[in-house]
Amino acid sequence: MLTQVARGVLVHTSEFCRSNAVVVQGADGVLVIDPGVLEGELTCLASDIRELGQPVAAGFSTHPHWDHLLWHRELGDAPRHITAVGEGTVRARLSDDGARARVATMLPPEFADRIPLDLLGLVTGLPADATEIPWDGPTIRIVEHQGHAPGHAALLIDDVGVLVAGDMLSDVLVPMLNLMGAPEPLDDYLAGLQLLENVARDVAVLIPGHGAVGGADDVRSRIDRDRAYVQALRADRDPSDPRVEAAEAGWEWVAGVHENQRRQLTGGS
Repeated sequence: MLTQVARGVLVHTSEFCRSNAVVVQGADGVLVIDPGVLEGELTCLASDIRELGQPVAAGFSTHPHWDHLLWHRELGDAPRHITAVGEGTVRARLSDDGARARVATMLPPEFADRIPLDLLGLVTGLPADATEIPWDGPTIRIVEHQGHAPGHAALLIDDVGVLVAGDMLSDVLVPMLNLMGAPEPLDDYLAGLQLLENVARDVAVLIPGHGAVGGADDVRSRIDRDRAYVQALRADRDPSDPRVEAAEAGWEWVAGVHENQRRQLTGGS
């Protein structure tokens, strides 16, 4: 079910990892950001959009991780955008014939048979210097960085002060670093947080990739909490982060994500 969080901006939250699909209404159609994740949810999303009386005009993937690269035939064949760097990563990881089978092995077993991969990663990169999404709707600024994934893009919908943060500023997930070949993953993440902080004063509604939608106060507090977490990783000390130490039921695995990051960064056991 779509829930309106600002004028012309609606959100559908998935059963899978509280993933947020975002729908932005334009003049002649809607922009769908990070649709997903489960088959039934995608068909429900398509149905809800039809009830809005508008077609899907475009799609956008905030970054090149599988759960943000999904699509469904009922959403139509509108162009699906990603940053130029994001596209390069998609091509490198998903261009061979065995890519979808490889991704299938990464899916959580309890959800694997409910996640459609047939249209995975069919995205086209925007020009490298693109600063806005090209479409007939409200101005949507691209805030690109390398913090969570190559070519990660947060999106700022200026007219209504909505920040679609991609996989950052979550209330349930700790910052997840790009540890796949990035030479300075901690610096990259801190730089991404700084870019989000630079636009924070214009934000009234925060939509993270996973977790609860927040307001203006949450933007500030979540930036501060994520920065403190990353700085704790850098210093190899306890982050004292409730997402690790007092995770709600069903989210205890986040502590494992934290411990894995700590080990990779320190080379410890």
